Amino acid sequence: MKSITSVYKIGNGPSSSHTVGPYHAAQTFGARYPNADSYEVTLFGSLAFTGEGHGTGKAIDNALPGIKIIYNRTETDLPHPNTMLFRAFRDGQEIAATRIFSIGGGSIRFENESSEEDKEVYPQTNFTEILDLCNQENISILQLIYILEGPTLRDYLRKVWRAMQDAVRRGLAAKGTLPGGLGVVRKAKYLFEKRCYNESSDVTMNRLIAAYAYAVSEENASENVVVTAPTCGSCGVLPSILYYMQHDRGFPENEILDALAVAGLIGNVIRTNASISGAECGCQAEIGSACSMAAAAVATLFGLSIDQIEYAAEIAMEHNLGLTCDPVGGLVQIPCIERNAVAAMRALSSVNLSRFLYETRKISFDEVVATMYRTGLDLDSKYRETSHGGLAEIYREANS
Repeated sequence: MKSITSVYKIGNGPSSSHTVGPYHAAQTFGARYPNADSYEVTLFGSLAFTGEGHGTGKAIDNALPGIKIIYNRTETDLPHPNTMLFRAFRDGQEIAATRIFSIGGGSIRFENESSEEDKEVYPQTNFTEILDLCNQENISILQLIYILEGPTLRDYLRKVWRAMQDAVRRGLAAKGTLPGGLGVVRKAKYLFEKRCYNESSDVTMNRLIAAYAYAVSEENASENVVVTAPTCGSCGVLPSILYYMQHDRGFPENEILDALAVAGLIGNVIRTNASISGAECGCQAEIGSACSMAAAAVATLFGLSIDQIEYAAEIAMEHNLGLTCDPVGGLVQIPCIERNAVAAMRALSSVNLSRFLYETRKISFDEVVATMYRTGLDLDSKYRETSHGGLAEIYREANS
C-alpha cells in the first residue's frame, strides 16, 4: 500500500476528483510542455456531466490559464469515469496528447505511467494482513504506521491538522449564501451558537459535531481550502469529530495526530482494495470511507484495541453501503453537506457499539470493503456523481 500522506491532500474544494485532481493534472501537464503556446483539455464521464457545477473548468484554468475546455458528454467507452484528455500545441500543431485519470481523493494517474505516489510503503495489502502482523510482532497499529512511514509523517499530519482546524474556524465564522445558484444558506454558525435552554450534554455534543461538519463542508462548497479525508465531498466528517475531541473534550494534539494516522491507514486500505471515488462507487465510497476513518480515529483516541478499531470501522462502512451520489445541480451541497454531519455522528455510534460487541462480530473490515466495491460497480451510472438520478433528478423535475 501507498503512504497515508496521499490520503490527506490540502487543496481547494468543492471536489477532490473534480477540482484538486484536475488542477494537479493541468499543472503537471503544463510543466511537462512549457514550450507549448496553447493547451486544450476534453473532459469525459462524471467530469463532463458535473464538472461545471463542481468548478472543474475553473480549477484547470487556474493551473493553465487560457486553456480551452471541452465537455464531452457522449462518449461512454472510458477507461475511468473521470477521464481527461490533455493536448498541447505549438504554432497550431499538436506536440503532445495525454490521458489523465482523476482517481479519487485528489489523486491522478497518467495513462500507462507510474508516479511517485505509486511508491509502496506498506507490504500489507489489506487490514487482515495488518492485524496479523501486529499480533505476531506484539505491536500496536500506531507503532506499525510510524515504523513504516518514518519520522516525517508526524510533521505532515500536524500540517494537515492545522488546515483542518482552520477550515472549521473559518466555516463557523462565515455567513451568507453558498455559490452555485441553489440558494443554500450557510448553517454552521447558527448550529454552533444556537443552544436550547434545557439542552443535555449528548444533544450539545451532537450539535457541536454537526456544526463543525457543516463548517468544513460549507468551506468546501465555497471552493475554499480543505483537506481530503479521504475526499473533498466527505471532508467534514473526520475533522468535525476530532475538532470536538480536542477543543471540547480536551484531548491533546499529539493524540489527535495519532488518531489521524490510524484514520489515514483505514482510508488507505479502502482506496487500495476498493475506491474512494463517488464517480466510481457512489457516495458510499466517499461518506462511507470518511465514516470508517472517523470511527477508527475515535476508537484510537479512546484507547481501544486493534480488534475494536477494526469493528468500529466495519460498522461505519456497513451502514453506508449502497449510498448513492446524486448531488443536486451537480453541486457538493445537497445532500452532501448534511450527509457529512450525519456520518460524523454515526461514526461515534459505531465506536460505542464496537467497544462492547467486538467479540461477537461476524464480518471483517476487509469483507465490508469488498462488499462496498462490488456494490458500487453494480450501481447504475446515474447514481455515481452524474446528477442524472435520485435526489438530483427529483429536485430538477420539481423545480423545472
